[in-house]
Amino acid sequence: MIARTIDSAAGTLYLEHVNPQWVRLLNLLEMNVRYKRCSGTELFTSDGRRILDFLSGYCVHNIGHNHPSVIAALREELDRAGPAMVQTHVAERAGELAEKLCRLAGGRLTKVFFGSSGSEGVEAAIKFSRAHTGRAGLLYANGAFHGLTCGALSLMGDAFWREGFGPLLPETEAIPFDDLGSLERKLASKRFAAFFVEPIQSEAGISVPSPEYFRSAQSLCRRYGTLLVLDEVQTGMYRTGPFLAAQRFGADPDMVVLAKAMSGGLVPVSATLMTEAIYESVYGSLRRAIIHTSTFSENSLAMRATLATLEVLEQEKLGPRAIEAGDRLRARLQEALRGYEMVKAVRGEGLLLGIEFTSPGSLRLRVPFEAFTLIHPAMFGQLVVMHLFRDSGILTQICGNNFMVLKVAPPLVVTDDHIDEFVAAMERVVESAHSSTAFWSEGLGLASRAIHI
Repeated sequence: MIARTIDSAAGTLYLEHVNPQWVRLLNLLEMNVRYKRCSGTELFTSDGRRILDFLSGYCVHNIGHNHPSVIAALREELDRAGPAMVQTHVAERAGELAEKLCRLAGGRLTKVFFGSSGSEGVEAAIKFSRAHTGRAGLLYANGAFHGLTCGALSLMGDAFWREGFGPLLPETEAIPFDDLGSLERKLASKRFAAFFVEPIQSEAGISVPSPEYFRSAQSLCRRYGTLLVLDEVQTGMYRTGPFLAAQRFGADPDMVVLAKAMSGGLVPVSATLMTEAIYESVYGSLRRAIIHTSTFSENSLAMRATLATLEVLEQEKLGPRAIEAGDRLRARLQEALRGYEMVKAVRGEGLLLGIEFTSPGSLRLRVPFEAFTLIHPAMFGQLVVMHLFRDSGILTQICGNNFMVLKVAPPLVVTDDHIDEFVAAMERVVESAHSSTAFWSEGLGLASRAIHI
């Protein structure tokens, strides 16, 4: 069954040598297609289908897929045949990019460490916060997703991600998100080097804090000598409107981690922004000039791609577009899904939105819904994802730490027509879940196939 869905020798080799379980999952969800060309918000398959991307690679493709300006910048950089990774030279483009990132972020952020992924950026922030404060403790919020390396994983409480990987970093503790009382009680111990938190928790179900939360959290952190570290890996780069989601809440963090959308989805890169004082705690002498480095840090392709991406974001005014399109998308979804008892809420900021589902009140629907939950808590959400993809050509996914929330995060270049197409498809799926026995019987078939794979 699996081999029949793979239409290339390379696909077969992936099955044999990389991750066969991933192939099985895509087959199960009928999402194992071969993409031939990707442009903007549209993905085109080898069998002639056109898929509308409302996931953006988990907020990677803010400027859309394969933006020609970034591709042109990369070609120019390659043709220049300059110093890509000499390692013993001053990477001038890194300086240019760092200045721009700090200027856009504002506040007290003046220094940047470059890496290759969000997880690597979080790892840097862990080390730097400990070096600066002399403390070992690390605080994080329930529902967080900070990455899957051992340090970043230590800042996530969900057993699914942690199970089987042995002891992680000690002295890490979780508190409820958007709970100032819990935060102050922990900070008062003066054991914590940093409080790691996402301005909007993406994988927890697009959890948006109360308006005053970050200003107050910032004051508490300063009072007790704990650094405020904001993970903007999914929320940054104009995803919610401003350059940083923190700017929506008036926050002035000590450190910020950026990644995903930095290079237009074409080159792995991350950036950890920090204050001068934190930088000096790590690189405070000539002897410590190389105390924290990364092989691919500051490489010319990543730097050039990010500079080109920032130029696109600014020239095409995609920050304001995120607000305008996000308001339209949220309003259209709320209007279309109002009255369906399994839809609890549509929430988020800019083009980082979530549709939350809930157990229905009527017995007719509650019985199959709760039966699905008993089979697997992600079953209902994945059935919605499958229907959107197969029947309407829409790509999205449920949140990694909250299976009852569908993530809605298209590229910032999404058009009004794309929004209308998505809303119509979403309404069709929700209507089917409320009125069609075929929706539920197909779900049982999906569960049966999952058991026997």
